[in-house]
Amino acid sequence: MPTVLITRPEPEASATAARVAALGHVPLVDPMLAIRPLDGPPLDLSGVQALVCTSVNGVRALAARTAERTPPLYAVGARTASEARAVGFWDVIDADGDVGALAALLAGRVDPARGALLHAAGAEIAGDLAGALAPHGIALRREVLYEAVTADALMPETARALDMGGLSFVLLFSPRTARTFARLTGLIRPEGCLSAVTALCLSDRVAEAAGAGWAGVRVARRPDQESLLDLLPR
Repeated sequence: MPTVLITRPEPEASATAARVAALGHVPLVDPMLAIRPLDGPPLDLSGVQALVCTSVNGVRALAARTAERTPPLYAVGARTASEARAVGFWDVIDADGDVGALAALLAGRVDPARGALLHAAGAEIAGDLAGALAPHGIALRREVLYEAVTADALMPETARALDMGGLSFVLLFSPRTARTFARLTGLIRPEGCLSAVTALCLSDRVAEAAGAGWAGVRVARRPDQESLLDLLPR
C-alpha cells in the first residue's frame, strides 16, 4: 500500500491520517508546524461589526480570547465554519472557498459604515485580505492570536521512508508547510530523493512553494481536504 506523508499541524494531522487509512493507504504523520496560541487580555470588540477567520486555528484562538459568541463570524471555508459553530458561534457565514472567495463575500455583504471587521489571524498570513477589502472601503483589524512554529528537522520515520523509497505521496496544506518540508528535505537528504514522490497540494500557491524535484505535483480542484484526498489513487 502507498505511504502518504501528512505534514499539517496537530490535531488535524491525526484526523487526516485516519481518513488516509480509510482510503487504503499507509499514513505517516510529520507536522511541519506547531500551533501556539498567544496569551493576552480579552479582545476589545467595540466598533467591530463582524469577525473573520481564515483558519481553524484562528477560530480556536479567538474563542480563547473572547467570551462573545453573538457577532457574525465569516469563515473562509466549511472546516473553519464547522469549528466556529462547535465553539459556540451561532451566526456563522461560510465563504466556501479561499481568501479570494471570502473577500468577495465580505465585499458583497458588509456595510463599511457599520464598523470594522476583526480578523483572528496568525503571525503569518496567506493572501492579502485587507488589501482586497480596502477598495470597498471595508476596514479590517488584524489581531495576531497565534503563531505557527516551524519544525527544525524531519522525524526519523520520514527520513527513513525517503532513504528507502517508501514514500509515495506528501499532502501539503499551506505554502509555509510546503516551504518547510522542502527546506528540511534539502538539508539532509540527497538530491533526487523526491523523484519518486508526488506532492498533493491544496492550491496553486502551495504547489509553487513546494518547489521542484518531485515525480509530480498535483493541485486539488477546491481548497479543502476532501478535494485533496480525491487526488489519491483508490
